Amino acid sequence: MGRFKNKNRKPFVKQIVKKQPTVDHVTGDKIPKSFVFSRGKIPGPLRQLQMDLRKLMLPYTALKLKETKRNNLKDFVKIASDMMVTHFLILSKTNSAAYLKVAQMKHGPTLTFKIHEYSLAADIAQSQLRPRCPPDLFKTPPLIVLSGFGTGEQHLKMVTLIFQRIFPAIDINTVKLSSCQRIVLLNYDKETKLIDFRHYSIRLQPVGVSRRIRKFVQNHQVPDLRSLQDVSDFVTKAGYGSESEADDEAATVNLSSDIGRVNRASTKSAVKLQEIGPRMTLQLVKIEQGLCTGEVLFNEYGNVAKKSENEEEDEQESDEEMDEQEDEDKEEQEIEDEQEIEEELEDD
Repeated sequence: MGRFKNKNRKPFVKQIVKKQPTVDHVTGDKIPKSFVFSRGKIPGPLRQLQMDLRKLMLPYTALKLKETKRNNLKDFVKIASDMMVTHFLILSKTNSAAYLKVAQMKHGPTLTFKIHEYSLAADIAQSQLRPRCPPDLFKTPPLIVLSGFGTGEQHLKMVTLIFQRIFPAIDINTVKLSSCQRIVLLNYDKETKLIDFRHYSIRLQPVGVSRRIRKFVQNHQVPDLRSLQDVSDFVTKAGYGSESEADDEAATVNLSSDIGRVNRASTKSAVKLQEIGPRMTLQLVKIEQGLCTGEVLFNEYGNVAKKSENEEEDEQESDEEMDEQEDEDKEEQEIEDEQEIEEELEDD
């Protein structure tokens, strides 16, 4: 007997996944991609910071990268080579402090930063009256701005070079303003030797128009005119912006390219930045020549003749704990494998 055909059954349609470009059209080099993961046990807030950093590195990062206890650095290197990943961002935690390592594949160098303070993206959003984080914000990579690194010191030059290579380069003559949605700012303080790490969203606000017209231009939605008798009432009813808005010449720019989906010959707009997080205060403590190993090119405590016990622990405790954790995981896995073999033999 033949089977009845289900008329309500929908046909299977395979989704076409748009491949991301692998070569930068500006420099001709391959587009930098990154892995953000952790080594050793880290607390919950630091785990959330890891997810915020993955979101910051979008779209050229593995947002849903899965880690297990058995994974070591060699496993990530092997996978990264197949996926053409160029940089690692590695979080770790000791009894005294948290650390962030920024490593360049495949042979280094590796920058080690001590995290003095950090705030999660959720904490920053809760502190704002009107947090702004549209879904299309992370479809393009952020811009990178480095401030205070031009002191001429060799280790700061290396930090500048590494962070410039993490994100794709842009051409100011051909870049579309609609792709400039975010900015990452790193500010170096010479006195404290600390680096302020900030992440902002970019918003263009038309200047010299009424508040209703400005919202209409930004939202691209048809306004509700049912309560008005004429279109002129919509334009003239609301007054101009307040004095607190950036209406002066120093805070405005003339734009001749596209703004979102609206094209104009020349538009006067104010550029506004709104922090979206995460936020970190970093201190460069070490630079290694290789990938998390090799000759030490810079050490913050290198000029001190005799280090204190706390400084030695800060430099060595992180790597020792991660190695011990990897050894314990391997031993547990070997015991589990032996138990499975014994059970199979008993069943036979």
